[in-house]
Amino acid sequence: MKVGIIGSGGREHAICQSIKKSAKVDTIFCFPGNAGTKEIAKNIQIDLKNFKILKDFILDNRIDLIIVGPEKPLVDGIVDYLEKFKIKVFGPNKIASQLEGSKIFTKKLCEKFNIPTAKFGIFKNRDNAKKFIKNTNFPVVIKADNLASGKGVYISNNKIEAYGAIDEIFDGKFGKANKLLVEEFLVGEEMSFFTIHDGKIFKNFGTAQDHKRVLEGDKGKNTGGMGAYSPSRLINDELEKKIINKIIQPTLNGLSDLGCQYKGFLYAGLMIVDNEPYLIEYNVRMGDPECQTILPKLNSDLSDIILACCEERLKETKINWLNKKSLCIVLCSNGYPDNYKKNIEIEKLKNLELGNNEFLFHAGTSDKKGKIYAVGGRVLNFVTIEDDFKFARDKIIKKLKILNWSDGFYRNDIGYKVIKL
Repeated sequence: MKVGIIGSGGREHAICQSIKKSAKVDTIFCFPGNAGTKEIAKNIQIDLKNFKILKDFILDNRIDLIIVGPEKPLVDGIVDYLEKFKIKVFGPNKIASQLEGSKIFTKKLCEKFNIPTAKFGIFKNRDNAKKFIKNTNFPVVIKADNLASGKGVYISNNKIEAYGAIDEIFDGKFGKANKLLVEEFLVGEEMSFFTIHDGKIFKNFGTAQDHKRVLEGDKGKNTGGMGAYSPSRLINDELEKKIINKIIQPTLNGLSDLGCQYKGFLYAGLMIVDNEPYLIEYNVRMGDPECQTILPKLNSDLSDIILACCEERLKETKINWLNKKSLCIVLCSNGYPDNYKKNIEIEKLKNLELGNNEFLFHAGTSDKKGKIYAVGGRVLNFVTIEDDFKFARDKIIKKLKILNWSDGFYRNDIGYKVIKL
């Protein structure tokens, strides 16, 4: 079987690595991939905005299955387009992808179907938003409505911070903004909850806790994710039932009302308050770096699972997991999430030796004449699975110290809420 994977990040390298283990897969294409995927797949440089060129390549090369990694092609309708040509593609269609493409779409769905979430207001211009802020309680959460690569969420502690966030969004930091969202600040602990869907049924696909803030102690600016651990320390049978019954199932009912059946990964970003789940946001794909953290624990053939979803037979498919703990630390370019230099060589990378249950997933990297260069803000993902979170983290930090890349940085405290020192 030939498989194509769309995307270039750590998530896509992790998917590629997992798919590569299947005896049924003989060729993998990555569009465009990175320096890590280049070693196990064929990287193809294609304009992902031009669906026709991609479609022609898929048909010409007789690719059997396409897996869409990132959110933007999904929101832009790549699944709808490819399916018109009878191409098997894993991911939600354009309507379902609005769960991530528009935070306001999701909030209105929550309102209609009584899905627990933070109280909110929608504002079409900065003046009305600022008038509301004058009389609100702090802290307050301000969100860009559109895609923002995980960076369009501001937790504002005072009026000056809130005004700044409103101005940045309406000034177009995350693209043209016609609306923004102001939410109450929920006091609790975040958790990522994943499910996989075939349009008829869904199955659980793990939990994690992401570390979004750039600085240790969860301080500083939001990023795409500095690291994660899995499973979340919060998950239990009672909470899992509440998440499914109060959040996941009503969301699927809401989409069904729109004539839409969900197919693909669904990532619920939750705030857990006294063992009660509140929906913060949906992502319509695996998280990054949660995907890199969760997939190494998968003890089933990922290509079988995804193919079963495309063919609406997930019910027949077993998903087995290693009973292990997993931790991921992301190595970033200095300056991230703001300005950072590109095309910096990572000199000692090929000297690293990975042991059993140790993984290295590339993100913002490029291979030029056998040398690896950093070309993105998040560069490498170091993952270890063990029986103990602290042991896993210690092993990763040893690897990072051996690499000793002076042009990058990482958080030493990933998993601090679950690691007892």
